[in-house]
Amino acid sequence: MDQTQWDLLDDYLCSQLVAPDQALDGALRSSAQAGLRPINVAPNQGKFLQMLARVRGAKRILEIGTLGGYSTIWLARALPSDGTLVTLEFSPEHAAVAKKNIESAGLSEKVSVMVGAAVESLRRLIEERAEPFDFVFIDADKKTYPEYLTLSLELCSAGAIIVGDNIIRRGKMADAASTDPDVIGLRQYFDLLAKNPRLDSTAIQTVGSKGWDGFSITLVS
Repeated sequence: MDQTQWDLLDDYLCSQLVAPDQALDGALRSSAQAGLRPINVAPNQGKFLQMLARVRGAKRILEIGTLGGYSTIWLARALPSDGTLVTLEFSPEHAAVAKKNIESAGLSEKVSVMVGAAVESLRRLIEERAEPFDFVFIDADKKTYPEYLTLSLELCSAGAIIVGDNIIRRGKMADAASTDPDVIGLRQYFDLLAKNPRLDSTAIQTVGSKGWDGFSITLVS
């Protein structure tokens, strides 16, 4: 199989299982118009994340890496009426696009966008003794995943789910001798997942419109 076939299959799956949605489609359009890279999750992946959060019964979601707010909208819609989502975005330009998309989706009251380096935002949440999160989605710079995980654990309740995106890197993760900072960071992230007694994790490879990649899924005890 090749990318063309993966695209066709994703188109079929989404046509069958992911209903057209004005707010989500608009978020993709406005992100493209603003020049954001098309590195958001695919629609079927967004629905998968939403379903995970719903199954967990999440009331507080932490997202690391907002981009244009596409995955933010998917996740925020999993929340109950009194739920909250905090999303962290380094780029002020990306955050501005995301805020407009979140507002268009009618989710501004549930979603808070923190702008700046995610590590610093996480430390700020820890210092402020933020109420614990029960679902975390990490989708930012890969070399910093180990630190994102370590800091997120200080903000998680028992039973929280942590999802890490883009963890296969088109197979580069198999190269233990890689000098790629992203691969090095992700391999350290997997070491933490494997060795921390609080964590029970697995990882799944995926193919589709976003190429060959995957998710890690972790349950925090």
